[in-house]
Amino acid sequence: MKDPPMPSRPTAPIAEFPVSGRDAGPYGITCGPDSALWFTMVHQGRIGRITTAGDVTSYQLEPASGGPSIITTGPDDALWFTEFRSHRIGRITTTGTITSFPLPTPDAGPFGITTGPDDALWFTEAGADRIGRITPAGHVTEFPLPLPGAFPSAIAAGPDGRLWFTMNQANAIGAIDLDGHVTVHPLPAPDSAPVGITAGADGAMWFVEIGAGRIGRITPDGKIDEFALPDPASRPHAITAGADGNCWFTEWGANRIGRITPDGRIDEHDLPSPSSEPHGITRGPDGAIWTALEIGTVARLSPH
Repeated sequence: MKDPPMPSRPTAPIAEFPVSGRDAGPYGITCGPDSALWFTMVHQGRIGRITTAGDVTSYQLEPASGGPSIITTGPDDALWFTEFRSHRIGRITTTGTITSFPLPTPDAGPFGITTGPDDALWFTEAGADRIGRITPAGHVTEFPLPLPGAFPSAIAAGPDGRLWFTMNQANAIGAIDLDGHVTVHPLPAPDSAPVGITAGADGAMWFVEIGAGRIGRITPDGKIDEFALPDPASRPHAITAGADGNCWFTEWGANRIGRITPDGRIDEHDLPSPSSEPHGITRGPDGAIWTALEIGTVARLSPH
């Protein structure tokens, strides 16, 4: 594990936009094809849309108790999302038309989702230890993982044509090719509990270790580096690549947004509202970093 240089606490403008009360539960967030931010509202069972000016619209899902979690832009210019509790994959157009696809495996618990290089959506099945693939037409294929109880979580497309994912309960990072062959890379420390993962500008995958308070980096050939955060109890949750060549992440347990450079230098930014529970994070169409706060708001951080 690498010890990064001492972190700094620079001042960055952060604005918060209310969504629909604390019970809305903004969770996952992504940049949509319409130059707006789209986010899940896990407690209310809705999908939200916010413009860069802060105007909010939302759409009700059925069932509302499905637990929409992670959302991504698909190859068809629609938004695709997981419904963790109802074991479905959802699709919403930019005009608000919703389609839902039930998964064939009972208690699949889909969580992470991303667009693959084959123009399909790839997702994790945390409850079934599988990686799933769904075409825009709704055809589902599932691939079992070699580790039972792995609890696959976030997933992201890598620079090598594979899909990379975290295995939260197996302390490992996995990679799956388009034929379904899985490679497992164990992490050095036990109980690291990786969650979020993203492709960095440096050709490596970057991930967060919620259980160990670290940021990890893995190359396509499996070389792993880990960088300790100043607060080991900060519980980093999600991570995204920024326009500045760095990666940005949420610290759910510390109420902060962090930034890590390719060489491991860490900056942290305190969120204005206390106990805001930052979860999903993405780069917006305006180059800013947008974060879903479970307290009931969406935050915008300007890196400049």
